[in-house]
Amino acid sequence: MGVFTRLYDAVLRWARHRRAPWFLGALSFAESSFFPIPPDVMLAPMSVARPDRALHLAGLTTLTSVAGGLLGYLIGVVGLELVMPVIVDSGHAGAYEMARSWFVDWGFWVVLVAGFSPIPYKIFTIAAGAMAIAWLPFVLASLLGRGARFYLVASVLAWGGPRAEPWLRRYMERIGWLTVLALVVVVLAVSL
Repeated sequence: MGVFTRLYDAVLRWARHRRAPWFLGALSFAESSFFPIPPDVMLAPMSVARPDRALHLAGLTTLTSVAGGLLGYLIGVVGLELVMPVIVDSGHAGAYEMARSWFVDWGFWVVLVAGFSPIPYKIFTIAAGAMAIAWLPFVLASLLGRGARFYLVASVLAWGGPRAEPWLRRYMERIGWLTVLALVVVVLAVSL
């Protein structure tokens, strides 16, 4: 059994825990401002385990992610000097500078796309605050981008439901490593 299969089994057990929605909300909030693990890793198995609650979970994930994005925005407004060394040390300085230049050209649309994409959303929330992007368009773009992503994940996996679980488990190693590869490609493309 590989690393991703073991992780998937553990997350599936956590997804059935009675406090799982609280963990999902906390993870989603943290990921949007400072934590590196995306909430999809909990939302997906929770949607498989409880397809009847998938849309509710997507809504929870969206709202807590946007709330976390507001914390990232606040970090950008008041504490950029404090977090910039962390951004540099984590290898995200290039992504941060790219986000700043994209905000100049596209503003609202950058937040919308970043909310949906695998690019670290927290980089864009901090950059939006640092550049004093208008607050209301930031929130609307975050709701649309994050909502589209999380409702898509939850809907597809709820539709597959329990019958998708054996398939997911069987291919989890491949899916996990392909995801890692895709993230590496995105990071390299953004860095160049």
